[in-house]
Amino acid sequence: MPGSDLAPLSGKLVVALEQAVAAPFCSSRLADAGARVIKIERKGAGDFARAYDTAANGESAYFTWLNRGKESVALDIKADEDREILLRMLENADVFIQNLLPGALAKLGLDSASLRERFPRLVTCDITGYGEDGPMRNAKAYDLLVQCESGLASVTGTPDGPGRVGVSVCDIATGMTAHAGICEALVGRDRTGKGSGLSVAMFDVMADWMAVPLLFHDYANQPTPRTGLGHSVICPYGAFHCRGGEQVVISVQNSREWNRFCVQILGDPALADDPRFHDNSARIAHKSELEELIKTVFGAHERAELLKLLDGAGIASAAVNDVAALSDHPQLDRATIGTPSGPVSIAMPPIRRGSTEAAIGPSPALDADGAAIRAEFGSRS
Repeated sequence: MPGSDLAPLSGKLVVALEQAVAAPFCSSRLADAGARVIKIERKGAGDFARAYDTAANGESAYFTWLNRGKESVALDIKADEDREILLRMLENADVFIQNLLPGALAKLGLDSASLRERFPRLVTCDITGYGEDGPMRNAKAYDLLVQCESGLASVTGTPDGPGRVGVSVCDIATGMTAHAGICEALVGRDRTGKGSGLSVAMFDVMADWMAVPLLFHDYANQPTPRTGLGHSVICPYGAFHCRGGEQVVISVQNSREWNRFCVQILGDPALADDPRFHDNSARIAHKSELEELIKTVFGAHERAELLKLLDGAGIASAAVNDVAALSDHPQLDRATIGTPSGPVSIAMPPIRRGSTEAAIGPSPALDADGAAIRAEFGSRS
């Protein structure tokens, strides 16, 4: 769905030959910004994310979330007629996004380099698992696999074992990175008049996100321990149980906060200058002793009461919520989008644009816009 004329990407056409999560995340954010996004799906089956689940009123939660505001056309790009429709779209397009296997489009002359030669103003973005060269270029790259391969799982979880981040973080991070790169490329094109080619690999994105553990390993010879709801180099920073079993996370990051924490929360001003705890390094060295003191104090308070005390003392804190609590959270803003099975409420897109906010379009049925798109970009004879 094209956005408001005031939306930042209004008038831009994005063609997305995409599936699963990473590329659809990227193109959905371009649609949120007002771009017209045409999603090309496989004839018959469509994006396989349509079949991930039926949680959203009978529709896939993944597909509904990631494909709002797009038009859908089903094409067989190996067939001459459908490939010609794609090329006519690209003749008018500003951006082409694809996340097929490396090399899959080259056989059809639809690889990014060929397309930019044919359409010099086109910005192309290839999203892959491990890039287009290197020993793992042909490896499958599902989210959990990349979490493990990149080392992310090794620093996630508890001391007892590694864990998966509970959402598709590698896909999402890759989509975010591609979105930023495309916006940069469009700015550059406005200056030079020429498009450019981007390549974003899931593994590269997560290697970048793993920069701090990597630097600790390479230069300090220190592993990054798994700490669950804790922190390896700041103390106190972590989760503690309240009376009734609920948890609160706190973070004390400077001496002023530490003094207030000792006086107003722990009720023992002498702890502020205790040699075991007087600075962060000392607190890390005596972490278990300090955490036992905190557990005793926190265990005497109900969570709501404790959060109020922490807020009054200016101590950073948060409730450890589950998804049910998120659903009812007073801070959560929602938006409603249409789907083939009816309206679905989702979290409001996080980029707020005030009065220039574009309407959030529906998540389309497979080939919902096929007839109109074929008429628009079909044969000119």
